[in-house]
Amino acid sequence: MKYMITYDIMESARNTNEWLGATARAMASYPAFALSMNPMLPMMAAWGEVTERTFSRMVAKPDWGIRSIVGPDGTDHLVDVKTVVKRPFGDLVQFFVRRREPMARKVLLVAPMSGHYATLLRSTVNSLLPDCDVYVTDWHNARDIPVSAGKFDVEDYTLYLVDFLRHLGPDTHVIAVCQPVPLTLAATAYLAGEDPAAQPRSLTLIGGPVDPDAAPTEVTDFGRRVTMGQLEQIAIQRVGFKYKGAGRLVYPGLMQLQSFMSMNADRHSKAFTEQIFRVARGEASDHDAHNRFYDEYLAVMDMTAEFYLSTVERIFKNREIARNDFVVAGKKVDFGAITEVAVKIVEGANDDISAPGQCLAALDLLTNLPASKKASHLEPGAGHYGIFAGKSWRLNIRPLVLSFIDANSAPPAAARGKPEIKLASA
Repeated sequence: MKYMITYDIMESARNTNEWLGATARAMASYPAFALSMNPMLPMMAAWGEVTERTFSRMVAKPDWGIRSIVGPDGTDHLVDVKTVVKRPFGDLVQFFVRRREPMARKVLLVAPMSGHYATLLRSTVNSLLPDCDVYVTDWHNARDIPVSAGKFDVEDYTLYLVDFLRHLGPDTHVIAVCQPVPLTLAATAYLAGEDPAAQPRSLTLIGGPVDPDAAPTEVTDFGRRVTMGQLEQIAIQRVGFKYKGAGRLVYPGLMQLQSFMSMNADRHSKAFTEQIFRVARGEASDHDAHNRFYDEYLAVMDMTAEFYLSTVERIFKNREIARNDFVVAGKKVDFGAITEVAVKIVEGANDDISAPGQCLAALDLLTNLPASKKASHLEPGAGHYGIFAGKSWRLNIRPLVLSFIDANSAPPAAARGKPEIKLASA
């Protein structure tokens, strides 16, 4: 399937559905039909409106939409999204709060590269901003990156994190969510061996597959059933001529979205049916609960083929992280080298993507980290999304994470300055 035509056929189908929705909405809303009592006309217009919006969102990058926060003095502080480090496949961005002194807590939020944009963490960023200086990894859509920019796989991802951490300095606290958890751990171990002074103060690892075999899920079962050759033939396509990355091999966002939707097809079908009826009754709005969720959920991005395939092969199939056998840029990463960075694990009891135990396995890899530097939390009743952006995050997990950051904000004892040793003069 590694042809541009398959990619363009998918994009053409999306375009056609968007056009059909727009046409149905426009025709059913024609003024000549205004006096008609036929109930099918408002239903047709509602179906068209929901369909057009649904398919148009699939190729649009959402805006962060964080305009301001309320400061401790009760006044609004405007928020600017500034690019701090610009790279071909992803940037380090800062949410700069105007008229506010630098905060004691400096947080790097590592966003997943798993089909959705970093804006999926919008509510997480919003909840941290009043108390922290927040930086986020903003990954780019592979379809917009020219082939001349080269490859991007799990090792490149890890080295990007290494560069971002070096730029931010050692007083940084890292929060990694879902897919980047094992690679964030690897980046920290890489720094522990190559540049110990650049290590962050703490790592909070939320619902990530450090050891996928620790608690099998539908995701891990799929990884076992399919061979790498089959996966390459089924999932990988070349970007069409419409985008800057024409010719780049990618795992298309539209294919990823199909997988996401199929996992909970009944729930999504019910949600869209109910939304159509709400629109027809005039009860829907531009930013109602349905649109807020699906405007983000439907906005998908392509992943480079090498990143997707190397993630499946090295993280899920070969379990290189779990076996402490991960190599970056020709150098073996040793998780035992992490001796000063405090690590907290957060899992959701009802997480069906990274089940409880997969992330907790990280603590077993940190053989030389004191027990006092390790912590874990299992959130009862929480699913995958809830542990970083839902009710469980807001009410329970966020306060625990901030307390963990505060408890580990002081420099490690080894870096606080050792007594000067004076040599006797000859």
